[in-house]
Amino acid sequence: MEELVTYLARALVDHPEQVELRRQSVDGGTVLELKVAPEDVGKVIGRDGRTINAMRALLAVAAQRRGAKVRLEVLDDRRNAAAAAATERPGGPESAPGDGGAAPGDGKPTGGP
Repeated sequence: MEELVTYLARALVDHPEQVELRRQSVDGGTVLELKVAPEDVGKVIGRDGRTINAMRALLAVAAQRRGAKVRLEVLDDRRNAAAAAATERPGGPESAPGDGGAAPGDGKPTGGP
């Protein structure tokens, strides 16, 4: 089953060497976590999730034939990278770009009446 997911993912992406698949046992089944290059995440998910849902359907049939329960998840490192970038910005994640870190009640004029 893992070979099936890896084969399909590598066929879809521009960077097949960056395809990684991790297996985790959970209550009553297995979770397969698929990690691809950040620019390939959209290719694996597809428009409206059609591609990943087709992969999940194939995986479900293969798992059912073996009497197993398997779930496929795509890890999206783009969110993690954006969160890390926000915390490294001067003023922290709560400040918006260009506001200089001003917060209500800090003594700086807000431009209000």
